[in-house]
Amino acid sequence: MTDRTAPQASPCQSDTASLQRLTQFARDMGHATSLPVIAERILSGLSEVSRYSLGVLYVFDRERDCFRRVVSQSQIPSIAAPPIIPLNHPLVQQLAHHQDILDLSPLADSGCSASLDDTAGAKFVTLPINLAIPLLNRGKLIAFALLQSRLGTTAIPCHTRELMAAMAQNAANVIDSFLLYEDLRHSQALMRRTDRLRSLETIAGGFAHEIRNPLTSIKTFIQLAPERKDDSQFIGEFSRIVLDDVNRIERLIQEILDYARYMEPRLTDEDLNEIVSSCLCFIQVKADSRGIKIEKDLAPELPRGMLDRQQMKQVLLNLLLNAMDAMSEKSGTLRVRTIRLEKADREVWTQVEIEDTGHGISPENLDHIFDPFFTTKHASVMNEGTGLGLTIAHRIIREHRGEIQVQSTKGIGTTFRINLPFHQG
Repeated sequence: MTDRTAPQASPCQSDTASLQRLTQFARDMGHATSLPVIAERILSGLSEVSRYSLGVLYVFDRERDCFRRVVSQSQIPSIAAPPIIPLNHPLVQQLAHHQDILDLSPLADSGCSASLDDTAGAKFVTLPINLAIPLLNRGKLIAFALLQSRLGTTAIPCHTRELMAAMAQNAANVIDSFLLYEDLRHSQALMRRTDRLRSLETIAGGFAHEIRNPLTSIKTFIQLAPERKDDSQFIGEFSRIVLDDVNRIERLIQEILDYARYMEPRLTDEDLNEIVSSCLCFIQVKADSRGIKIEKDLAPELPRGMLDRQQMKQVLLNLLLNAMDAMSEKSGTLRVRTIRLEKADREVWTQVEIEDTGHGISPENLDHIFDPFFTTKHASVMNEGTGLGLTIAHRIIREHRGEIQVQSTKGIGTTFRINLPFHQG
């Protein structure tokens, strides 16, 4: 029996294989949709290249100011891989300082491995480490992977280390982009919630007005019930009225709670006319106190559509409140219409038109009203705006695949038009 030695790959073949592996790794990263999935694919790729079967990935947690374990492979004991590693841990300090792969294998080639301080090494030998791979972005440590072999260690060739370093850089870029996207999404959610809270004072006024009548009927029933407890017709009729009024109050309370609470977009089959009427009901008290007349013209056969009810109320209330603010110095008229539209391709759309007789918007400002933090409401503290409301409204309408348009004439008034495609569930 003759021993056969496996043919060694030429440098050219090795470079080609490394490039192909790096390309595949980058492609796998591009399809990941969550941080745990990204972390698992990073560990899988590094484990395959290094042939170390055990792995754990830590990512920097800015809120806790530490590194948090995101995922581990092959059930590394939690005692060996703790959920949290502080910034002052010797391993973190070592990786942040040297910014290179630490190979703790006794077979490691000293020419290919980063130096390891003796004092530091003694302090983290309990962690599951044969390889410690830093993930760096703009010179900062944002994550690191720890790899360990189940069957013992082998020396990592220099060309494999170079491939792993390239994979680590690609992984760092992906994690950084994902974290930036999550920060942006969180900021947008906060902006929307802030804009909702801006309207709650007005909604509270409308709510107080709406529940006055049902509370009156409930109070009257309670006062008269002892005297007319034997009058079955009175008790039966008034009980039905009181139950209807209690249900009405419950619905109003739920409307306010849903509006104040930020929720992920949720499309449901909605009647746009009903949403418009609900918003007008909430602002009626404020409009009356300012001498503003509300004219409502709702198309009788407006098609229902798939909308996020609370987001659409947020948009409409923002526009209605802005319209009333524009008429704050004088009484005026607020006209609200809904219209059924049919495009040239016979596609059915719905339109909400909100028109005020306020002071209007100057041409130089009209092009910027949807820009973040742009506002003209600095004349008084009462009407001072954040400059986010119209930006959020614009984004919500775009997310509904709709359009929002504005026309304005200085000194005459402003008209906003919201066009929404008819979506069936």
